[in-house]
Amino acid sequence: MGFFGFLLLGLLAGAIAKLILPGKQGGGWLITLLLGVVGALLGGFLGGLLFNAPLQDFFSIQTWLLAIGGSIIVLLIYGLIVGRRAKN
Repeated sequence: MGFFGFLLLGLLAGAIAKLILPGKQGGGWLITLLLGVVGALLGGFLGGLLFNAPLQDFFSIQTWLLAIGGSIIVLLIYGLIVGRRAKN
């Protein structure tokens, strides 16, 4: 998968993760989409490391699930960090 395919996958995975997660994570849609790209990278890395998953195909359900899962993880971590900082 090329750079632009990966970027599009991360942006869409971030948007889907934002829809899945309840509550208010803060940061708006731009931050969410950027965190989605980071989450797709994390999901791809963990998928390759733990499951030896091939991630070259853009239309593979496995690639999408790993990207969305990674985006959810990154959004949860971001929500914890920003939420804790806002309370102090």
